[in-house]
Amino acid sequence: MSSVSLAFPEPRRPAPLIASALFLCETVEGLDDGAGFLDGLTSAEVARVRAAGRSVSLAPGESVFTQGAPHEGIFLIEEGRVRVYYSGPSGRQVTLAYWTPGHFIGGPSIYGGGCHQWSGVAIEPVRVTVLSSATLRGLIRQMPGFALCLIAALEAKGRCYTAMAQMLGTRSVIERLAQLLLNLGDLYGTPENGTVIIRRRITHDELAALVGSTRQWVTMMLKRFQRDGIVSIDRAHIRLMQPARLQEIVLTEG
Repeated sequence: MSSVSLAFPEPRRPAPLIASALFLCETVEGLDDGAGFLDGLTSAEVARVRAAGRSVSLAPGESVFTQGAPHEGIFLIEEGRVRVYYSGPSGRQVTLAYWTPGHFIGGPSIYGGGCHQWSGVAIEPVRVTVLSSATLRGLIRQMPGFALCLIAALEAKGRCYTAMAQMLGTRSVIERLAQLLLNLGDLYGTPENGTVIIRRRITHDELAALVGSTRQWVTMMLKRFQRDGIVSIDRAHIRLMQPARLQEIVLTEG
């Protein structure tokens, strides 16, 4: 194969439907790092951590925490998915991530003080365990393994936001949209006759908030992709007709 060829060294293989975290990045590898936040603890230690916290259930649309509000510690997602987003002065929102069970969100603020820099909202029925700043300090002092789990999870969060910053800072909007569609295909797609069907509903607003653009721009670009035979969209699914063409856009647009 020519050194300048844009062909894949091997075909992309979409994964079966999975419950995974989602944020803007160059690959689906590592998306769910941090989901095993407490995996390094024994079952007795995990029970102790949960017993030290407070269980809260939220309906879709309810806030887990709000940008500008005082920190309360961390929120360990037990069930459901949470969208974390930043709101600019104009009210425009950028989705930072969709987090799933096993991840923690909202901090941490070990010594209290300070405010949340972004918001978290339940997008389906959610249950979280709230660990206050005082509780976190106590667990860290009494359970060194918990401190190591927290550090490892913070490292995963750092990689997440670094990946997102790199995409926003070095990729054009059309590249980001093409990459996001490929990632959705890998996460939620099934192959069919050389195409990939994304079996997850996602709105133009949601795509726009993930790639840092507007709904109008995303709608315009998806119509262009449809005219060019790159994607096909109906009420239920997005079908990637030419995944290789999307990869070419990722590599050559700018």
